[in-house]
Amino acid sequence: MISFSSFYKQIADSELQHWLEDLPSILGKWQREHKHGNLPKWEKVLNKLNYPQPDMTNFKDGVTIGSGDQLEAGQQQKLSNLLGLFQPWRKGPFTIHGIDIDTEWRSDWKWDRVSKHISPLNNRTVLDVGCGSGYHMWRMLGEGAKQVVGIDPSPLFLCQFEAVKRVAGNHHPVHLLPIGIQDLPPLDAFDTVFSMGVLYHRRSPIDHLLQLKDQLRVGGELVLETLVIDGDANQVLVPEDRYGKMNNVWFIPSVEALVLWLKKCEFIDVQCVDIDVTSLAEQRSTDWMKNESLVDYLDPNDVSLTVEGYPAPKRATIIAKKGQPNLDLI
Repeated sequence: MISFSSFYKQIADSELQHWLEDLPSILGKWQREHKHGNLPKWEKVLNKLNYPQPDMTNFKDGVTIGSGDQLEAGQQQKLSNLLGLFQPWRKGPFTIHGIDIDTEWRSDWKWDRVSKHISPLNNRTVLDVGCGSGYHMWRMLGEGAKQVVGIDPSPLFLCQFEAVKRVAGNHHPVHLLPIGIQDLPPLDAFDTVFSMGVLYHRRSPIDHLLQLKDQLRVGGELVLETLVIDGDANQVLVPEDRYGKMNNVWFIPSVEALVLWLKKCEFIDVQCVDIDVTSLAEQRSTDWMKNESLVDYLDPNDVSLTVEGYPAPKRATIIAKKGQPNLDLI
């Protein structure tokens, strides 16, 4: 069974220590009640990942673990086979002992777009909401973060993260918790909070923004990356049914509308720092993710549209800070 005890010990004497009032019971309930059919199988695979400490790691320029010649050919093939049991791999890529996990998303491209605009992460406590398999968390660690916490309720993402961490070494101060942001009390403790690719999946985007603000210390930075459409401050797309074959897309605002939402939630210094159209090279099927991908979600006769006729995915990154609370509203 996956254990969270090392995380509890790590935060016991930190600014997150008051989280211990709620977190063990929340995660204990998850461990007792989670019924995902593949979880026991994945946990057995994790127990087989008994490899020596890697001779090198590099989280600054990518996620590279091991030089590639530390393991014998048979060991390397066995490791590749074990990691393959955690398919589909969506967020990455990872290079582990010479094994290239070519994920559906080139998450390194997103990181390159986003990271140059954010405040330096050196010695910061960071929260990554909707972190997936944790690729960006390793990159945050590579930028000098003191501690990185990711939350994502998917059991597969948790096991993919645990697989990478067990090979990289459990001493790294990066942890994934299988919970959603609705399970977090207001912690008011993180220096930086990331929410990338999450907002359009929330039924109430304003509530999501307020939940993100509740996790930041005053002066802390929000890094928000999400789907957007063209238009003015009153333009918001509400898909009638599906968007790009996804049935859990609720609101896609224009950049101006998104900036307005953030200001209404009393974020300050709000600015859009990047807008990018998702390319077929950035999101695609691979040997490590053989399901449908972006090309299958777009109109085959016009890739500027989804199969439903909506504008094709365009993503914006917004940076904002948590200001002092308005005591008149309390």
